[in-house]
Amino acid sequence: MPASVLVTVTGPDRPGVTSALFAALAATEGHVLDVEQVVVGGILTLSALVTDPVPGAVAAAVAPGTVAGLQGLETTCTAPEPVVSAARPRRLHVTLLGAPLVPAAIARITTVLAQAGANVDRIRRMSAQPVTSVELDVSAHGGPSELTALRRTLAVEAGRHGLDAAVSPAGLARMGRRLVVMDVDSTLIQQEVIELLAAHAGREAEVAAVTERAMRGEIDFAASLRQRVACLEGLDVSVVQAVREAVVLTPGARTLCRTLHRLGFTLALVSGGFLEVVGPLAAELGIAHVRANRLQVVHGTFTGRLLGPVVDRAAKAAALREFAAAEGLPMHRTVAIGDGANDLDMIAAAGLGIAFNAKPVVREQADAALNVPYLDAVLPLLGITRDDVEEADLLDQDLGEPPAGDLSRG
Repeated sequence: MPASVLVTVTGPDRPGVTSALFAALAATEGHVLDVEQVVVGGILTLSALVTDPVPGAVAAAVAPGTVAGLQGLETTCTAPEPVVSAARPRRLHVTLLGAPLVPAAIARITTVLAQAGANVDRIRRMSAQPVTSVELDVSAHGGPSELTALRRTLAVEAGRHGLDAAVSPAGLARMGRRLVVMDVDSTLIQQEVIELLAAHAGREAEVAAVTERAMRGEIDFAASLRQRVACLEGLDVSVVQAVREAVVLTPGARTLCRTLHRLGFTLALVSGGFLEVVGPLAAELGIAHVRANRLQVVHGTFTGRLLGPVVDRAAKAAALREFAAAEGLPMHRTVAIGDGANDLDMIAAAGLGIAFNAKPVVREQADAALNVPYLDAVLPLLGITRDDVEEADLLDQDLGEPPAGDLSRG
């Protein structure tokens, strides 16, 4: 087996560097074993691991001043460290999100990984604005319990630096079609629909207080919902239209939905709110599955009661499983996003459970926690970069097929 040489070229990026390097290496008649190229801030780093059939041939081929296309760049040749065989590690993606993303936070996260015996193999930027996110490809040893402990430790350390950290499996588990199930109130939209309705009855503050306790998990959700719905008794059903018009999507919601639709993902809404508002919202966004409560109406007014069983935390998890079965998808290919205690069961059941600006009890139990005000911050957790999203938007424009919604952060 011929010896191998690691050739590294660094300096200002310009067209033709890659072709110049490999044209020079071609004369050695060696083989390419590995290659990596990145450009950060206009500075290129190109590394190629190649065999050296005639010792010294590679170094001579790329010696300073030998290759015209590499002038002005630094080229080094080193002997790589031998690889010691060991048990195959698990591959993970650790995604860091911050606004801003500060060096101290990255230093602490990578220190935690090193202390756990995990190695950072590669880092790439996922988005620059409005949230900076990077993805670390990590090799780690250990079983599910060790990886769960690592995830929790990273989440705690990230929180201390105002950072979000998420750990997700690598490989095929991340590829292909998925089912993404979202909560609605304070997740897909910025408000709580029950509070918007209660405002028309003059009881918004009273209802908001009960909602807050229910979302923190301090009181039973079903009982709290019936208590809040009772406040709507006698309210004219026409207020529903006013509430629909008052609903404001969370920034990034349209971007998230249209991007996932492009990838062939199936979207669903599972809400402790009301079908009278959630249904039209789902239709507007092209969302296939919906599960929500229904308000009883008699003679054009709300009775203060619900129709059918309450969509509580158990019902949300059941809906997730039902939708996954309908789509022919295993549970490990599901994603659940929510903010309240009533989302805990579906977050636990999903292959990837995401707490979005959630209550502490939810952040502690989710696979990933996002504390930024943009719903499309979910995309980097799925391996989707901001550049991918913007390129797809431009392609649709070029084809004369503008995406649903505008290109803003709506």
